Amino acid sequence: MAGYEPVIGLEVHVQLLTATKMFCGCSIRFGDPPNANTCPVCLGLPGALPVMNRKALELAMRAAVALNINVQALSRFARKNYFYPDLTKGYQISQYELPLALGGWLEIEVEGAQKRIGITRLHLEEDAGKSMHEGFAESATKSYIDFNRCGTPLVEIVSEPDMRTPAEAFAYLTTLKQVLLYTEVSDCNMEEGSLRCDANVSVRRRGAEKFGEKVELKNLNSFRYLQRALEFEIRRQVETIESGGRIAQETRLWNVAAGRTEPMRSKEFAHDYRYFPDPDLLPVQVTPAMIENIRGRMPELPDAKRARFVSSYGLTAYDAGVLTNSCALADYFEATVKAGAKPKTSANWIGTELLRRLNDSGKEIDASPVTPTALAALLEEMEGGRITAASAKKVFAKMFESGRPGAEIIAAEGFATLADTSEIERACREAIEKNPENAAKFRAGNEGMFKFFVGQVMRATRGQADPQVVNETLRRLLTS
Repeated sequence: MAGYEPVIGLEVHVQLLTATKMFCGCSIRFGDPPNANTCPVCLGLPGALPVMNRKALELAMRAAVALNINVQALSRFARKNYFYPDLTKGYQISQYELPLALGGWLEIEVEGAQKRIGITRLHLEEDAGKSMHEGFAESATKSYIDFNRCGTPLVEIVSEPDMRTPAEAFAYLTTLKQVLLYTEVSDCNMEEGSLRCDANVSVRRRGAEKFGEKVELKNLNSFRYLQRALEFEIRRQVETIESGGRIAQETRLWNVAAGRTEPMRSKEFAHDYRYFPDPDLLPVQVTPAMIENIRGRMPELPDAKRARFVSSYGLTAYDAGVLTNSCALADYFEATVKAGAKPKTSANWIGTELLRRLNDSGKEIDASPVTPTALAALLEEMEGGRITAASAKKVFAKMFESGRPGAEIIAAEGFATLADTSEIERACREAIEKNPENAAKFRAGNEGMFKFFVGQVMRATRGQADPQVVNETLRRLLTS
């Protein structure tokens, strides 16, 4: 493996966040009854004429601007001819010679190193329908076709073959998805087919300039499957070459259950599709004013938001990366700070306590039972010394479970900080008396024993003793 270098490029299909299809007014709502959202246009019936969805064009331009891709003044739709049961017209309306946007890039980070991945093109197209098969024996097999997806607006984003490891491909897809979510171009829901990825992979001897024979991988339904499929395929190609075989240019499927790629069909070439300009659709003309309008309405992108969180709030690059993972999470953090919480404390609590409980409960940040205002109020209680950090975590857990305000839980369940110095001193004396050997170790110079006694006292006071008072009292008693 060390003697070979993988060469990887990705083709990502993204469903645009419109209400209707690319060339007709049918709904693209997911989960509707089969074939409910169809009309003569998306079914390709004779005499029906397509009309481009302007919202789809605007979203595609927004994606292009966010990904540093140059939007072309003139683009054109073409017919991509192939025959499959879920493609009613016998062709797909796509873009070929004159795509919407050309020549962009996306910055990724892998193991702390930055790398720029080139983007060849971004073009608009429509989706095909969906085939469902049942049965195994040839006589019992049935196929069903749902045309609801037929005509759904997509953009295809084609990268340059700039990735050299599966980890880089994973990082590229993750970063691309984040940008698309921030710009509200798509919901990127892979379970509903809103984001789909095909990978092109080859291997060559290290130092060689010529690419090896390319294999296309399909059925990559998650980011992890993408990484595993690439890892397997790279090994397979190297082993084939080393054993004297040749790599066939073909399309292969990722078999999830078996954990391997399997042949699907020989690879098609562009001429196989017999592209020609669609005679029913006018060329798309984009003016500089349209592009500037899109650019002026562009939201703050992840890289810019991370940089601002570091400079404006004094966060570490790691904390800023966690908090800007999604736009909703970043908004939650800023709302918490606006409500009065300190930025660093907010970042720590959101990045640990809140995210852990959201993950455990399967909730998204938008569905958090603890609002930014409620979290800020709890953190203010903790920072003011009215509740210890240990107790604050217990209160937060109850807030998350019940949605009740922190102040109510603190008052009702006695979580307020124990400030009675005589009671704290009594707990400290008891801890020392019960553990004379550890007290002797501390007095002999074992400073680590001090933490042991602090833990004993905090446990005895249910985590409610003022930590500073505990530390001062213990040190006085142990050294007297």
